[in-house]
Amino acid sequence: MAVLRIFLGNRIRAIRNAKGLTQQNLADLSGLDYRYIGASERGERNFSINTLEKVLSALKISLNELAYSGVEQSERDSVRWEAIDQFIASTEGLAEEQIEILQRVNREVLRAFK
Repeated sequence: MAVLRIFLGNRIRAIRNAKGLTQQNLADLSGLDYRYIGASERGERNFSINTLEKVLSALKISLNELAYSGVEQSERDSVRWEAIDQFIASTEGLAEEQIEILQRVNREVLRAFK
C-alpha cells in the first residue's frame, strides 16, 4: 500500500502548494506538527483517517478532490492536475457569480487556442 500513501502525500503537497501554504501553515491549520506533514507528504508516514480528516479540513477540500481518479499519472496529467488544483484554490472564497465569470473567461481563453 505504499503506492497509495505516496500518491496521497503527493496530492496533499500539490494542493498545499496550489493554495500557497507552507508545511508550517498547514501544520498550524490542522493542529499537526510540521515534521509530520512533511513526512506524510513524502509518503514516509502512515496517517489515520482522523489525521487525514484534519488535513482535508485545513485545506478546505473533500476526499474526492484529494483522490481524483487513478493513482498512476503521466507527466502531462501531473501538469494538468497542478493547473486544476491552482484553479480550485483561486476560487476559494468567491461568490457563485464570480466563479461563473471565471468559467466564462476560461471558455473564451480555450476558444482562442482552437
